[in-house]
Amino acid sequence: MPGDRSTASGSVVGRFHGVAQTTVQITNQKEAESNSKKQGGCRGWFQKMCPCCCRRQSSSNPIGQTPELMLSVRSVDLLSSTTGQNRLEHHTNLYHGNELIIRRGQTFQMELELSRPFNSNTDKLHLELKTGPVPMVSKGTHIIIKLVEELEDHSWEAKIVKQNGNRIKLSVNSHPKAVIGQYKLTVMVKCPKQEVAVTHDPSKDVVMLFNPWCEVDTVYMDDEEEKKEYVLNDIGRLYYGTEKQIGARTWNYGQFLEGMLEACLYVLEKSEIPPSGRGDSVNVVRVISAMINSPDDNGVLAGNWSGNYVGGVSPTAWSGSVDILMKYHKEGGQPVKYGQCWVFSGITTTVLRCLGIPCRSVTNFQSAHDTDVSLTTDVYLDENMEPLDHLNSDSVWNFHVWNDCWMSRPDLPPGMGGWQALDSTPQETSQGTFRCGPASVTAIRTGQVYHKYDTPFVFAEVNSDKIYWQRNLDGTFTQIHSEKKAVGHFISTKAVGSDERADITHLYKHTEESEEERIAVETASRYGTRPDVYSTPMAKDVSVEVKMEGEGPRMGEDAQLTIVVTNLSSQPRRTTLHSQVAVMYYTGVLKGTVQKNKLPVELMPNEVKTMQWVLPYQSYQNQLVDQAALMLTLSGRVSETQQVLATQTNFRLRTPDLNIEPEGDAVVGKEMAAKITFTNPLPHKLRGVVFRVEGLGLQKVREVVVGDVGSHSTVTLTEHFIPTQAGPRKLVAALDCKQLTQVHGVADIDVQNQ
Repeated sequence: MPGDRSTASGSVVGRFHGVAQTTVQITNQKEAESNSKKQGGCRGWFQKMCPCCCRRQSSSNPIGQTPELMLSVRSVDLLSSTTGQNRLEHHTNLYHGNELIIRRGQTFQMELELSRPFNSNTDKLHLELKTGPVPMVSKGTHIIIKLVEELEDHSWEAKIVKQNGNRIKLSVNSHPKAVIGQYKLTVMVKCPKQEVAVTHDPSKDVVMLFNPWCEVDTVYMDDEEEKKEYVLNDIGRLYYGTEKQIGARTWNYGQFLEGMLEACLYVLEKSEIPPSGRGDSVNVVRVISAMINSPDDNGVLAGNWSGNYVGGVSPTAWSGSVDILMKYHKEGGQPVKYGQCWVFSGITTTVLRCLGIPCRSVTNFQSAHDTDVSLTTDVYLDENMEPLDHLNSDSVWNFHVWNDCWMSRPDLPPGMGGWQALDSTPQETSQGTFRCGPASVTAIRTGQVYHKYDTPFVFAEVNSDKIYWQRNLDGTFTQIHSEKKAVGHFISTKAVGSDERADITHLYKHTEESEEERIAVETASRYGTRPDVYSTPMAKDVSVEVKMEGEGPRMGEDAQLTIVVTNLSSQPRRTTLHSQVAVMYYTGVLKGTVQKNKLPVELMPNEVKTMQWVLPYQSYQNQLVDQAALMLTLSGRVSETQQVLATQTNFRLRTPDLNIEPEGDAVVGKEMAAKITFTNPLPHKLRGVVFRVEGLGLQKVREVVVGDVGSHSTVTLTEHFIPTQAGPRKLVAALDCKQLTQVHGVADIDVQNQ
């Protein structure tokens, strides 16, 4: 039928020969000698009795097994050259050396040379990958990869994509949640008359990394320029000084240099995390935060702020991470001397980028150090306004450098993914260990400090108020003054694609002294050790909720939701609701804000007010990502009582279904048809539309190229197929188009026998 095209993955296309090889030859001399001894005693008698049966047998083969029938692996080529298909497709060609370095959730290739041509009907072949001291299938550290006819996404599978004599080429899928680290590869083959499988272990290990290019990996990042910057760039800029005199220095991350991958994996090996936990990006970055400093676990770097650096290197003398990590690895895990915050941050960036997690170094000027989890920076004075030094443990650093790492947060509510603050400088312990984060930057910005990990500490660094307390004659303290803009200025990181400084303060906090910023500060403080430092609301008698009519907004139209504000008191109430709607990935990561509004609300006593909230189609049409999900955030404060109002609502823009109507009788072996209808809901043309149609027992997957579909136009296609199995069957169709996703349909078909 017109429109047929191959559905083979592009990753299996490439040259079969001519790639630098990682090849190991194997001989089974000991096995041959053992077989000879076992069989020698009876073979002579058997040959005399039936010489014709034994004419072609060799003493090195099992009884009844001829050289032509035996199956073994002579060599394995992992196609691991830096210029080869695997390393290029997996964006690992910058790493030094010709070993197989791959990223999870992606297909890779390998070639096997066998003792004879492989017969897929009778011969057996599978791969095994093992990592850690005690590999276990149940823990994901012992992986068995079987051969299949067609590869499916998001699973461990292998497929023969080319066969040339004794050589076969395999395309292997890896799981997007696979444990990262070094694996031992084993190839196992067996033919019908072999009692046991023959194994072959290549001398080179396989290294698995996180994959920011894989949409279902937790560290997926969709912007190509950002991936180049935050994963592949091995040189950066670190900022220091004061907010009025910002200095910058170049830092060599060097994650791709010889020995650096081994050194970074060594840091992971020395950590407390078991191999089975190394597939979780949240676990990995939290452990790396602990391992970069030395106090608890003999981590990479010893901190020193004394000014005396005898026996080590002054923190200001370092200009990169390479010497530090290489020295730590070479000396068997002895902490390197000495570092301060920018050195800790630079090393963290190196390790995480090396492992495949997008990361950047971030500098906060006027950075608070909250020592008592009060969520304020406290200054204590005596009756004469003199500082009480023994109580003034909180401090404000001229600058402090930490890290942002990028990932979804399936352990937190939607919207908390994206940049996560991570700090390896040993300041305070977290769950008994010197580490900090990952803390959602979105949670920090909104004051939702009850989300893990260590969000209160980072919030205080960037947005705590400085509170002055004076001692009374009876020994109690009274709040006498507060500074609302004392900390968290000019939060800086290197810009994407240039050496310019990018100010990212807006990601960590709302505009100073704006209503949203004050709400965030007061929300956070209520979860600290001094929840009453700000005025407690006199009443909580106003509620706000968001309602959705029917199945919700539809793609291509203005999105409408209903906001209901209820006054439960017998007094009038006034507030201003700040609304912000952002595009959201299905992982919970927010892409960006598409609309912000202010809604003044005046309520009469006991009034329920209903308001329509509208997001015009033009505001979101070019911003959506897969799943077409958005998050609406509402916040405000009741003027009369100071009650804080806040709520978040996730919703998606519904897409149309494909309408499938079977035509004709459904009988095994008899051709029938189905009519598939689709109407473009958008006010603009869809480009490159492709339909995928399939049904178990009806027909295999087939792609039909439709091309462009005009605005609000209807497309109808008729699919002909011959059922092969009787019983209830389902014909499934899906539309593939960049501008419109999640369009699909299904039809139930009851197939009769002839």
